[in-house]
Amino acid sequence: MKQVIGIIGACGRIGSSLTEQLLIDGYKIILVDINKNKLLKLKKNFNSANLEILCLDLTKTKNIDKFIKFGLKKFKKINAVVDCSYPQSAGWGIKFENLKENFLKEDLFNQLGSKIILCQKLIKYFLKVKEGNLILLSSIMGVQSPKFELYYKTKMTSPIEYSAVKSGIISVTKYLSKYYKNKNIRINCISPGGIKDNQPKLFQKKYRNACNLKGLLDGQDVSNLILFLLSDKAKYITGQNLIIDDGWTS
Repeated sequence: MKQVIGIIGACGRIGSSLTEQLLIDGYKIILVDINKNKLLKLKKNFNSANLEILCLDLTKTKNIDKFIKFGLKKFKKINAVVDCSYPQSAGWGIKFENLKENFLKEDLFNQLGSKIILCQKLIKYFLKVKEGNLILLSSIMGVQSPKFELYYKTKMTSPIEYSAVKSGIISVTKYLSKYYKNKNIRINCISPGGIKDNQPKLFQKKYRNACNLKGLLDGQDVSNLILFLLSDKAKYITGQNLIIDDGWTS
């Protein structure tokens, strides 16, 4: 029987690409996102009995339990969860010198603190059923400092809190994989390079020059790696941060 996979932040480029590939392979999927319209559109586009949608904000602790109960009601189990969510405050993306305390607190909790609580709740369920697979999304910005020269003459920046959050996710992954040693629970994270998303041509060109072959990635480039981590081929991979960045960090 194919596994049941929960995808949090399902309406983004990585989540939607992963959904398509998982359905092709026969998995059952629960898509979770705060954007109801996009969820309904995905459900309509894929039109599969193996797909359920749930509009919930999982930065709210009570909603995590609702997600688990929903999965058990619809498919009797949840084998794995992939967290692609990326909640942003109204002040997200401003330069370091203009950073506001209230927005910083919101982003640090929603992007890192709430994920720790999510892991706590999911692992409690995984311990009960004696198996589980949890995949978190970090970033190359959690591995090394931004290449600020890539943003020169653009309105783009790489927020300091993004680097802090993504390096924190890597630490959380390694911590939990050791904390739950010998419990048949795999916990890994992936650090993708930049995902193509209508960035300015100048940025795309400079980013490409910092890479080896492609430059900015597509959602499918990342979802292929997630598929591997969900499979039995990755059975003994845990506590790892897998980088997929076309050589950006090399």
